[in-house]
Amino acid sequence: MGQDRDSDGRSAFSRKLARLSFVACGCLLLANCSSSTSKLTSRLDPKYGVAASPRVVEPGQPVPKGGGVYRVGKPYVVAGRTYKPEENGRYRNEGLASWYGDDFHGRLTANGEIYDMEAISAAHPTLPMPSYVRVTSLSSRKSLIVRVNDRGPFHADREIDLSARAADLLGFRGRGTAQVRVEYVGPAPLQGTDDRHLLATLREGQPAPAPAGVMLASNRFLPNFGRPPAR
Repeated sequence: MGQDRDSDGRSAFSRKLARLSFVACGCLLLANCSSSTSKLTSRLDPKYGVAASPRVVEPGQPVPKGGGVYRVGKPYVVAGRTYKPEENGRYRNEGLASWYGDDFHGRLTANGEIYDMEAISAAHPTLPMPSYVRVTSLSSRKSLIVRVNDRGPFHADREIDLSARAADLLGFRGRGTAQVRVEYVGPAPLQGTDDRHLLATLREGQPAPAPAGVMLASNRFLPNFGRPPAR
């Protein structure tokens, strides 16, 4: 009987080990599929079901600019909510802005650029990438053009996620959030070397102007960085 119990115990242990091995293999398969298709890590946020992208630049190292692609994207669902990306030249909305920093610094953005918390950039759930938007703090009255190159935020009450530097320039980095107005300006250049131009758009008490070197044509802002002025 004791031998039979030992045999049953070994059998039960073997079945349990087999189940655990199957689950582990399944997790590895899902992680590998995720890595090959969407370049996401397997560390999912339990609330939103999304994962941080891989870190490709270590802290303290220079972050390359540009390198992404122009992307609008198909509708997608996060935490039961459907988002429908689109090119909307009349986009204008007010809501809560937050910011993101160290945890995402050096990671790939949704359009293939690399997030730099010291750059003037932002994440938005539906606007084209890369694009320019005017963000105006309703409390400080500061206004700034930022580069949208990522997706998020996915909190129900959030309108836009700004880089740490953009939040600092608008005066709410210390508070964490601020009520803002977001207005679509136009497409941004893929080169991504636009921080100096964007910094120059900062205004207080008036709307931020389009960045220098950006021409208005056919009701759309067209990137013109690095080109000689028209004669």
